[in-house]
This record gives sequence, structure tokens and C-alpha cells, in this order.
Amino acid sequence: MSQQAHHADEHRDDEASKIGMWLFIFTELFLFTGLFIVYAIYRHMHPVAFHLSAHELSVPIGTLNTVILLVSSMTVAMATSAIRKGQRLQTLLLLSVTVLLAMAFMVNKYFEWGAKFEHGLYPGSAILHERGFGDTMFFGLYFFMTGLHALHIIAGVTLILVVFAKVYRNKLTSENPVLLDNAGLYWHLVDLIWIFLFPLFYLIT
Repeated sequence: MSQQAHHADEHRDDEASKIGMWLFIFTELFLFTGLFIVYAIYRHMHPVAFHLSAHELSVPIGTLNTVILLVSSMTVAMATSAIRKGQRLQTLLLLSVTVLLAMAFMVNKYFEWGAKFEHGLYPGSAILHERGFGDTMFFGLYFFMTGLHALHIIAGVTLILVVFAKVYRNKLTSENPVLLDNAGLYWHLVDLIWIFLFPLFYLIT
């Protein structure tokens, strides 16, 4: 009887963990929704400046990063499936691939940001000051929103590495996969945010 109660407690803890992650995801979505609204307002106020500034971004790099994140969402989803089947090594491999893809995304973003700084296209630069308020707002929002997204990627990678360590030590198995589920949910959020950022900054010109 006590053993059944113990399992019931574990089940309630798992449900609370999932609910907590979903609530956190909703708060993050509200945050980015607010930023998207700010972007829409300033784009409506400065359509020409936003149009011209968008051409300064690299569509091929943005497209590559989109593909990278989509594949990483697939690998983390496959990892959540593998752990439930008791495929420990496959889970570790898929989590490793997810982390490597995230690092590839960040490397691409580093070079893209670096190119913008090299050409003086960053908030507070003399070049943007000369080009006017619309250009300043475009690149201000670009760096803030993609930078915030990058912080989410770093947090997601940290969580995935924690999961990797627990799987490696057999502390996370098919019997208790909720932490991996939550890591997967968070990583899908990171992917979803980029799915909106990519067309807003790179494609809508």
C-alpha cells in the first residue's frame, strides 16, 4: 500500500514539473509577443528604413540557422522517444547532436553579429545615428531580440547538458524521463521563437 502511495507521489511530482514548465513557456511567449508587437509598431512607423535595413542581413545565414534549429528540435524529440524505449546510448548520441547543432547556430550568429559591428551597424554607432531613427530602431530590436533568443539557447544547452549527465550516470531512465521531456519542451520553445524572428527580420522586406 505504501509503495502505491510512493508511486502516486512520484506521478504528482511529474505532473507538477510539467505544469511548471508549461507555465514558464507561456510567460516566455508573452514576453516575445510583446516584443513582436513593438517591432510591428515601429515597422509601421518607419517602413522604408526597416525595408532597407532588412537587406543588410544575410538571408542564407538566417536560413541555415533555421534549418539547424529545426533539425535540433527533431533530435531532441527523438531523444525523448529513445529514453522511453530504454535506448540509453542512442539518447546520449541524440542529445550530443542537439548540443552540437546549437553550437553551430551560435557560431553562425557570432560571425553575423561580428559583421554588423565591423560595418558599424549596431545601436549607438555613428553610422546608424546618421542614417536616422528608423534604422537605429531596426538594429536595436534585431540585436535585442536575437540576443535574448541566444540567451535562451545558452539556457537550453545548459539544461540539455544536465540531462545528458543524468542519463550518462543512469539517474535519468525510462522510469523517470520528465526532466528530458521538459528540456525538450524548452528547446521547442527556442525553435518556435526563431521561426518568428527569422521572417520578421530576414524575409519581410
